[in-house]
Amino acid sequence: MAAQTLQQPSFLLANLKADSTTKPLLHRCQDLVKVIDDYPAKELHLIFPWLVENVFGSLDGVITGWNLRLLHSRSQDYNTVMEFLNPSGPMMKLVYKLQAEEYKYEIPVNYLPGPVKVCIQEGVPVPDCPLFQNKVQFPLAGLLNLNLALNPFEFYMFNFAHCLITPKNFPPGQHGSNTDSAYFVLVDTYLKFFLPSEGSVPPSPFSDSRGSVTAPSPRSSGVSFASYGVHSPSLLKHHIFHQPSVNADPAAQEIWRSETLLQMFVEVWLHHYSLEMYQKLQSPQVKLALLQYRLSMSSMPCQPHAPPGSGTLHTYQEPFSPTEEHVLVVRLLVKHLHAFSNSLKPEQLSSSPSAHSHTHTSPLEEFKRVVVQRFVQQKLYLFLQHCFGHWPLDASFRAVLETWLSYVQPWRYTGEKNNQPQTDQNRTVPDKWEMFVQENLLMYTKLFQVFLNRAVRTDLVNAKNALMVFRVAKVFSQPNLAEMIQKGEQLFLEPEHVLHHRQPRGYLTPSQGGSYLSSRQRVVTDMVFRVKSHVYSLEGQDCQYKQMFGTELRGTVMKLIQIIAQARQTAKRISDHSTEVTANNSFLSWFGLASPDLNNTFSGAEPEESGECLKKTHEFLERALENLCQIFKLNQGQLTQLISNLGSSQDNGNCKQLPDCIQGENGLILTDLGRMQIINGLRRFDIQYQGDPELQPIRSYENALLVRLFYRISSLVNNIFGAHMNALCSRPDFLGRLGRHYLSDPNSSTQLKQSPVTQRMLERNRLPRLSLRPLASYRTLLMLLLFYTFGALLSFGPMSSTLLILCGGFLYGLLMTLFGDKLKTH
Repeated sequence: MAAQTLQQPSFLLANLKADSTTKPLLHRCQDLVKVIDDYPAKELHLIFPWLVENVFGSLDGVITGWNLRLLHSRSQDYNTVMEFLNPSGPMMKLVYKLQAEEYKYEIPVNYLPGPVKVCIQEGVPVPDCPLFQNKVQFPLAGLLNLNLALNPFEFYMFNFAHCLITPKNFPPGQHGSNTDSAYFVLVDTYLKFFLPSEGSVPPSPFSDSRGSVTAPSPRSSGVSFASYGVHSPSLLKHHIFHQPSVNADPAAQEIWRSETLLQMFVEVWLHHYSLEMYQKLQSPQVKLALLQYRLSMSSMPCQPHAPPGSGTLHTYQEPFSPTEEHVLVVRLLVKHLHAFSNSLKPEQLSSSPSAHSHTHTSPLEEFKRVVVQRFVQQKLYLFLQHCFGHWPLDASFRAVLETWLSYVQPWRYTGEKNNQPQTDQNRTVPDKWEMFVQENLLMYTKLFQVFLNRAVRTDLVNAKNALMVFRVAKVFSQPNLAEMIQKGEQLFLEPEHVLHHRQPRGYLTPSQGGSYLSSRQRVVTDMVFRVKSHVYSLEGQDCQYKQMFGTELRGTVMKLIQIIAQARQTAKRISDHSTEVTANNSFLSWFGLASPDLNNTFSGAEPEESGECLKKTHEFLERALENLCQIFKLNQGQLTQLISNLGSSQDNGNCKQLPDCIQGENGLILTDLGRMQIINGLRRFDIQYQGDPELQPIRSYENALLVRLFYRISSLVNNIFGAHMNALCSRPDFLGRLGRHYLSDPNSSTQLKQSPVTQRMLERNRLPRLSLRPLASYRTLLMLLLFYTFGALLSFGPMSSTLLILCGGFLYGLLMTLFGDKLKTH
């Protein structure tokens, strides 16, 4: 049944809309369960689009729905929602009930991923996107308002997947990123149900008159998964007029849900990339299909009106910025697909495709064989490449990093349990994964190079950033992995003439005109073709491949090792500086009477970079160095010489040198080396506050209210008694020295080259004046409270405690006046 544009008003829909604003969620779900069980598909068809929007929110984000991304297990509605949306729950029962009647529901093309949307709007066949083929509805108004007609299962899964990337107006202080949210758990539940590692996909709870739910696009029984090439048009050959056979295999009919679910997740979550990448991916097959399509369109008597600018690729610009929550869900998908693919039986995994096509294998087992390479590899590579190039240089990149590391380590998700667990350093990558490494060579080499470019621009003194470098080095240092990658690069660099002798499908016997090639030569030739096909399909025929173990990248690795060594030295210097500052804090500084050096800050440290964090940083960087040396075969002598050269070039006075700069028209301009020196705390500008000390920004250890109050009091006293204080400080006797200690600015003797306005301000600051700001620090307030408590315990009155404090401060000032010069000398 075609999608209906004009529908009769439904009293059921009106009642449900009214209840959605008055009843709690539990009662609404109970009512919906009764409606789904009691009403026929004709009535349910009218409420289905509204119900999906009410649950997942609108595609434009205006309607938030049930806020699945903010609903956690601690919420009272969590269990109700999970039971209602369960794969065997009422909502999915409604989907199957409508699926049996072959209803269609429309989705605007504008909400599709950018590459798919621009292809449809410009009349270009959608490359590598079989899910949306032959589903475009052409309205009379033109191509600007195109829609897709999806069946109920596709419509439900599209809205569920799109809920993740739809910008939501969350309440203040709330954002979706936790892995215990209802949405994250539902994704995991759907993956385990429709892509089971053990057993088969459970049958649908609702059956039509023929005994099973109608599959919208069954695959021909004569078409094997293994027969599709790199640019396979579809695993589900979609024919509009083809109807499923009554005697079709039930397992073959049920597998379409698994494929539809996966394709929907991949297309909505991963099918995003830039215009440059879009142009690169236009393969010769796609260009030929485009030519045939345009020729067929030119022969039509009435051609649809094309919008201005159609037919060009410059109309595609998609500002795509994935969130951390988005990346975490993608990682969940990657981990499950590895487990799903690795659950293939060993005898089926070892069989060749040609032999496999003649043996009876369930469609689900065939699906496991090709699920990662055919469905996920290309779009995940582009997705990760985009994230590597556009993600901020902060610790949130950890989510992207772990997604990448999960994909390149499929052996972690085999489900095999060894009786003797191996340590990380002794965990050898089995030889059976050599083919996976070759078919995913760019995932290892190209993304490793991009990560290196990020690492050399990152603050490695930060423990979280140091951990990321250690994680990558640890993964790539697994025994046998570097050798597999190096062998894959050697296969790619084989001369092109090797491919000219390769047969397109299998190899001919001598009686059929074939040659007596050895089996080893045929295997090597097939491996070369496999690696080259992988690289060219992702990077294009004109790609300039850079070897991971080549000279150029080795130089980048040596630069990273230098930066790691510098970061270790910086972390040690920060630790020593913190220890020195702590040791120099005398007991009298707790009174607030000591002159605080508000400019004495160390730019290389962040607030959390102290104590245990610095120890972790040193440990992570130390182990990262060891792993990098193991990957690139660097001996200890080379590493020691490199670090010693670095240490000899950085003496103790290095931190006082300015960062590397060049002279510009408006002053100094930082170079890339200077930025790296500042990020890693190697050098810094000598920046000091040179204005009125009383007007400095309020520190975190000061009480803002007291700072402002004491400033007004001291300003009033200075205005009234300024002349008397100036006369007191001008006296050459003991009282003059005592007055200058309490009333003069300790930094007033600093002579700096300043503008005339700044010079006049500094001259005004050098006048004797009273400063009460040290009394506004929390340390001073704490000590005053302790003194008053101590006085109360000794039966001192408030006046006695105040006099005791004033006497202590006077004695401290007297000692500093008499012996301050000698103390400073020592």
